[in-house]
Amino acid sequence: MNKIPFLFAVLLWLAGCQSKPETVAKSDIQGIDSSIKPENNFFMYVNRIWYDTAQIPPSQSGVGAYMFMNFPQRLRLQGILDSVSKANNTAGSIEQKLGDFYASGMDTTTINQRSFDPIKPLLTRIDSISNLTSLMKFVATEARLNNTSFLAFGVGPDNKNSKLNIAHIYQTGIGLPERDYYFRTDAPSVAIQQAYKLYLARLFQLTGSDSATASKDAGIVYNIDKQLAGSHRTNIELRDVNANYNKMSVTTLEKKQPNIGWQHVLNDLGAKTDSIDVAQPSYYDKLNTALKSIPISEWKIYLKAYTISNYADELSQPFVDASFELNKVITGQAVQKTRGEKMASSVDRQLGWALGQLYVKKYFTEDAKKRVLDLVNNLQKALAARVDKLDWMSDSTKQKAKEKLFAITKKIGYPDKWRDYSNVVIVKDKYFENVVSASSNNYLFQLAKLNKPVDRSEWLTTPSTVTAYNNPNANEIVFPAAILQPPYFDNNADDALNYGGIGMVIGHEITHTFDDQGAQFDKDGNVKNWWTKDDYAKFKAKTQNVIDLYNTFVVLDTVHVKGAMTVGENAADVGGVSIAYDAFKLTKEGQDSTKIGGYTPDQRFFISVARIWRVKMKNEFLRLWINNNPHSPPMWRVNGPLMNNPHFYDAFNVKQGDSMYLPEEKRIHIW
Repeated sequence: MNKIPFLFAVLLWLAGCQSKPETVAKSDIQGIDSSIKPENNFFMYVNRIWYDTAQIPPSQSGVGAYMFMNFPQRLRLQGILDSVSKANNTAGSIEQKLGDFYASGMDTTTINQRSFDPIKPLLTRIDSISNLTSLMKFVATEARLNNTSFLAFGVGPDNKNSKLNIAHIYQTGIGLPERDYYFRTDAPSVAIQQAYKLYLARLFQLTGSDSATASKDAGIVYNIDKQLAGSHRTNIELRDVNANYNKMSVTTLEKKQPNIGWQHVLNDLGAKTDSIDVAQPSYYDKLNTALKSIPISEWKIYLKAYTISNYADELSQPFVDASFELNKVITGQAVQKTRGEKMASSVDRQLGWALGQLYVKKYFTEDAKKRVLDLVNNLQKALAARVDKLDWMSDSTKQKAKEKLFAITKKIGYPDKWRDYSNVVIVKDKYFENVVSASSNNYLFQLAKLNKPVDRSEWLTTPSTVTAYNNPNANEIVFPAAILQPPYFDNNADDALNYGGIGMVIGHEITHTFDDQGAQFDKDGNVKNWWTKDDYAKFKAKTQNVIDLYNTFVVLDTVHVKGAMTVGENAADVGGVSIAYDAFKLTKEGQDSTKIGGYTPDQRFFISVARIWRVKMKNEFLRLWINNNPHSPPMWRVNGPLMNNPHFYDAFNVKQGDSMYLPEEKRIHIW
């Protein structure tokens, strides 16, 4: 997963890591469907028997590896939290804060008794808004507590000076996943639009409005949403690194967007700065106009809707139910998650570094960290060798590419220093207040970085989160402890399975360093050209080949993969498999031909690639995925890269006429 400019939360799985024994397991490949020819659909050849029998839990939108491994992962976290919440913990300790936060969220009796009392003061404050100044003050001060509406403010590295943290603002202000949901007219999109309007109306009814007023107010909110959505960049446009970097002085912004009142907004945010990176300027231009064209009375209705919605899951059951009914239409999830699973997610979101410490103690081993580091080092060597052999790149650019490759920082398992939560106040019977306290602390943690040097030791995701990422601003790749589990990594397994599993993920993240976005950053994390003009033109042409190929893949009926939106992840998948394979061939097993369980080492490698994307999901969620996720759906994360890999052709005798066959001149070969 490429982190640019922030995490999409791409996610993965579950199991345990132990010391490697003298011998490896022999019978670990099961469920191959011999009725399917591997050369026609390798994903189904490996996964079909599992796919046909796997049951999606009613509380989930899918099952299997990848992001759906976060379901069993949350059960692990829940087990930790159940334990600490019942213990007699020292006041102020992380165990006390974690246990009491979790216990407060599990106390649904108190939460239901309070109904929406916790947000009544906020609704009263909105009622008192009388002009733009008081409107913007509410928006800015609430943003400090993660009660966001039409302002998205953050602190992070400057793309042109990656050693310095600066202020950034982004497009926001809409309640549906992205802009196109407001403008599409197909039946599934219209159903989501209607569900969203019903959700808004339900929130107003739950806070005292009659049915007619609630419906009218929902229409007002939806109309404002749609106006703002019209100014949003598409998910494809958001991939343009340079177009989404627009550093401006506050003085210029004050003149350009006077209705926002940027200096007052920054003061209320507590942000002392004379410049801001305005990632999507057209959004704030539209907001500036809308603040005058839309009556204050309607903005107040909009702010009420967003305040109730932002806190719906922290309020009584009717609000939780309303939130779920909308989510059900969008994702296909049949029933709500258990309270324990929800609270494990909430604790991980609010106090994740504290929870991560307990997770690492219980589930992570240093042996796993050492072996994965060996894999990373081998993949770096393999990519360097591949760069040397590229026939389309000049020697000068090759040298720059290898300098960047070996400058990559590798983070595995958990950070060297842990986050301090001493300022977070947790009270056992006040769940809403605990969420607000943690949110405030998270905001202040970020704000403290403003105009300060970037801490390159900092992690952007917790060790208990199942994910991996590449951060181009730091030229780093990160593999949290939670990802170092089967099916991606097993310290007891042979090299073929691990190189085809976590090795492919490592190769994927390394390739992000050189994908359509990462290639624009130098070895120090700055957006700076290091290519010759001719080499970059060739690179762009090869990237277009990735887009063109993936555009042909059909997912649902006539719905295709969006090649331009997924190009970075697709290029990383293609490169990741190739680099992992070359690194595997450096190992003893990779240089051997002895079969294990009836499969050659090469066949086991590719079977492992297919197993790590073993996923089954609801059609509703798959449609959501196609419209929003920068990755291709799981089947094409397997079949797409493999149909471009010559070693896969050799391992499974793929030939002309087979469904996965591509003529050699049409195969993608960038890295």
